[in-house]
Amino acid sequence: MTAQPRDSSLDLASRRSSAGFMALLAAVTALAPFSLQIFLPALPAIQAGFGVSTGVAQLALSLSILANAFANLAYGPLSDRFGRRPVLLVGLVAFIVGSLGCALAPTIHLLVAGRIVQSIGGAAGMVLARAIVRDLYDRERSASIIAYLTMAMVVAPMLAPTVGAVLIDVASWRAIFFTSTGIGVLLSWQIALRLDETRPREAGRVGGPLGGAGALLRSGPFWSYVLQSTFGISVFFAFISGAPYFMINVLGRSATEYGLWFILVSIAFMAGNLVAGRISGRMGLDRMVLAGSLLAVAGAGLALALLMAASWAPLALFAPMMAVALGNGFSVPNAQAGAVSVEPLLAGTASGIAGFSQMFVAALVSQAVGMLQNGTPYPMAAFMAACAALSFLGFVLPRRWAAKTA
Repeated sequence: MTAQPRDSSLDLASRRSSAGFMALLAAVTALAPFSLQIFLPALPAIQAGFGVSTGVAQLALSLSILANAFANLAYGPLSDRFGRRPVLLVGLVAFIVGSLGCALAPTIHLLVAGRIVQSIGGAAGMVLARAIVRDLYDRERSASIIAYLTMAMVVAPMLAPTVGAVLIDVASWRAIFFTSTGIGVLLSWQIALRLDETRPREAGRVGGPLGGAGALLRSGPFWSYVLQSTFGISVFFAFISGAPYFMINVLGRSATEYGLWFILVSIAFMAGNLVAGRISGRMGLDRMVLAGSLLAVAGAGLALALLMAASWAPLALFAPMMAVALGNGFSVPNAQAGAVSVEPLLAGTASGIAGFSQMFVAALVSQAVGMLQNGTPYPMAAFMAACAALSFLGFVLPRRWAAKTA
C-alpha cells in the first residue's frame, strides 16, 4: 500500500514501513475473531476438565460474544474523547488480563469471567483500527485499506481452530490461553512503540459521547451504511449457523467435506476484499456497496430457489454462497468506511455503533436459524435471502429518505 497519511500522526518507525504498520492494524483487528476461534476446539476438554454440563461450558462462548457486542458501543465514544492510542492500549491490557485469567482459572466460573474480560479487550482492535485508518486517510482510500483489515478477520478464524487443536494435542487447553496472552503482550508492545495519537484534536470537543451518537443516529447516510453492513454480515452468519447441520445431519456428508466446501466461500470473500482494496478508490465507495449488495441478493435468492426446488446438494448451496461472499467482500468494507466517514470527527463512535449492530443482529440471526432447524435447509436459506434483501433495502431507503427531507 502506497497511500500516504494525511498528517504526521504516525511516528518515525511507522513512516519507514507503512505496510508494516497496516499489518499491525490488521493483527489487532483479527485479535477478537482469532481468540474466539482458537478457543472453540477446547470446549469439550474444558467441559470434561471441570466436570460441567455442555450448557455451562457454552457460557464461555455465548457471554463473551455478548460482551464483545456491548464493548463495541463503549470503545468508539471513549476513543473520540480520550484518543485512539490510550483506549486501544487499555483494551489490549484487558485482553492480556482476561487471557491469563483463563489460563490459570481453577473453576469454570472464573474461566467464563476471564473469557468475558478477554472478549471485551479484544473488541478494542476491531473498533479502533477502522477509526485509526479513517483518521489517517480520506474516505475513498480508507475503504481500500479497511478491505484489507476485513480480510484479516477472515484469514485468522480460518487458521485459528487448527492452531488451537494442535495446542490441545501437544499440551492442554490452557496452552491456548497462554498463547493468547503472549500474542496480546506482543501486540501491546508494538502498539505502544509504533502508534502515536491519530485522533483529530477537534474530535474531543464534538458534543460528548451521547451527543455524538445522537447526531449519527439522526443521519440517513449513516443508517444506510450500518444497515447494509449489518444485514450483509448476517447473511453469512445465517449460512454458518445452518450449513453444517444441512451438510452433516441432512445430507450425511462428513465434517471434512463441509470444511473443504467452506474454504471456497472464504476464498470468495477474500477475493472480494482484494478487489475492493484495489478498485474502491477508482470506482467509488457507494458504487462498490451497491454492486456488492446486488450480488449478495442474487446469490442468496438463487440458493433459496435451488433448495426450494429440492436440489439438495452441496453445490446448490455453496456455489450461490460464493457469489454472496464475493459481494460481501465488495460491500462490507466500503460500508464500514462509509459509516466512519459520515462525520470524521466521530469516527470512533461510528465504528462502535456499527460494530455493535453487526454483532448483535448476527447473534440473533444465528440463534434463530439454530432454533428453527427442521430437517430441511429452508430456515437457513430463508434467513439468507431475507437478510440479503434487507441489506440492499437498508442501503437504498435511508438515503432516499434523507434526500427527500433535506
